[in-house]
Amino acid sequence: MEAKKVKDSELVLSQLMQPEHANNLGNIHGGVLMKLMDDAGAMCATRHAREPAVTVAVDSLTFLEPVHIGDLVTFSARLTYVGRTSMETEVVVEAEEILTGRRRITNRAYIVYVALNGEGRPVEVPRLSLVSDEERERWQQGEMRQRERLGRKVQGT
Repeated sequence: MEAKKVKDSELVLSQLMQPEHANNLGNIHGGVLMKLMDDAGAMCATRHAREPAVTVAVDSLTFLEPVHIGDLVTFSARLTYVGRTSMETEVVVEAEEILTGRRRITNRAYIVYVALNGEGRPVEVPRLSLVSDEERERWQQGEMRQRERLGRKVQGT
């Protein structure tokens, strides 16, 4: 199986936030953002594996700033680490006030997916070809997060 570059599976989704996306405080509901983050990450992982990818872990999800009705929100997903059947994606959320052009990063998460074959069993995925120092650094950080996740799994937490 031939290795693939990070850029081969990168994905960007954008959506205008509407009143139906808001919570009772008038901000965009965190669950709406989480769903769209998961959608972007899953499509990135599926693009890499060329197999369906299912979510197995959400790691380090942070809400840095609220998102408002009328913001154009962009979800950027890229692979940071790949195991034998699993893939970690980093999803960064940026909200743009469309009338002023002001942009701000509002959320970030690392989401892990496993590729599945037609029978619903985990299937091996292509390796990740790292071409820049930044990609190698993100890989090392992802490898460390994966060790921590596996350690928590063994401990039952």
